[in-house]
Amino acid sequence: MLNPNLDEIQLNKEEYERYSRHLILPEVGLDGQKRLKAASVLCIGTGGLGSPLLLYLAAAGVGRIGIVDFDIVDTSNLQRQIIHGTSWVGKPKIESAKNRILEINPLCQVDLYETRVSSENAIDIATPYDIVIDGTDNFPTRYLMNDVCVLLNKPNVYGSIFRFEGQATVFNYEGGPNYRDLYPEPPPPGMVPSCAEGGVLGVLPGVIGCIQATEAIKIILGQGTTLSGRLLLYNALDMTFRQLKLRPNPVRPVIEKLIDYEQFCGIPQAKAQEANQQMQIAEMTVIELKELIDSGAKDFLLLDVRNPNEYEIGQIPGSVLVPLPDIENGKGVEKVKELLNGHRLIAHCKMGGRSAKALGILKEAGIDGINVKGGITAWSQQVDPSVPQY
Repeated sequence: MLNPNLDEIQLNKEEYERYSRHLILPEVGLDGQKRLKAASVLCIGTGGLGSPLLLYLAAAGVGRIGIVDFDIVDTSNLQRQIIHGTSWVGKPKIESAKNRILEINPLCQVDLYETRVSSENAIDIATPYDIVIDGTDNFPTRYLMNDVCVLLNKPNVYGSIFRFEGQATVFNYEGGPNYRDLYPEPPPPGMVPSCAEGGVLGVLPGVIGCIQATEAIKIILGQGTTLSGRLLLYNALDMTFRQLKLRPNPVRPVIEKLIDYEQFCGIPQAKAQEANQQMQIAEMTVIELKELIDSGAKDFLLLDVRNPNEYEIGQIPGSVLVPLPDIENGKGVEKVKELLNGHRLIAHCKMGGRSAKALGILKEAGIDGINVKGGITAWSQQVDPSVPQY
């Protein structure tokens, strides 16, 4: 309800007190606060981006907030997902988020959708809301929610983060560009590492999430200039902000219906290729590796393909580090050949994916190897709990 009948909306005494710092702003005032109360916002995800933006939307007085998530709180989330707390580890994120939102503002209506958003349910979920905020971390969902917003003619407040960099903009607003103008085609699966693989500075999503909340509030108020038509780029290491101009692409495909976005992004094909590759690579369990090490055998090279900073966290005894990027650029292949010296090769990483990829590259170079299933994570869980999990 971006153009509500303000005469029908009233603030009670508690709300006048709660929102007093808004009410004295000429750009907000009583009418603006009524607009916030009448507004409804749907947030996809309660992770790094969803955490700050949900907190600030609730604190600002947005009357109705919808949350979509199907994940549970993990200890590794707490470094950046500030809406969750230690006592909520192992419990649904949406319940944790609702609990915190109502602590901040019990006057807010919170709708929960504990489900994976898909082509089958996205339209029904998004229809009741004025604005959609994308707090996701994968390309299929980003394309899905973009197309939903185009079909329903709703603003899509976008943000993304990786390592020390983030970006934000507003899509599908007042004739402005949409996500497909920025990314006409999805990148190949696996080209963009996840935060679990690449890492992320804990405060980074706080900055980008707050920008997303700011844009949503400006749209509701009808004040200021939004990021529509501009992509804001933030680098935390340099503490710099840059802007790129975005324009609608006159030859972009017309969105008429939702499609299979996993297929569009090549996910099934990549999974099939990965499964086929893994079928060609022998595997061993961490228990089998432990028995081999305990036997005193010296006829194998245990290769760790993680990054050096991961290696510092913890290692499997006797492992030798040759990072996957070095193997991918060819330098590591030669190093592995030198280290092998006629021995058999056993490789591992954090969970088994990168080592399988490394062994695939090495196989093309004539080097066969065995992949440790579950990697050092499984080693920590099943063999040596003193090795930190991360």
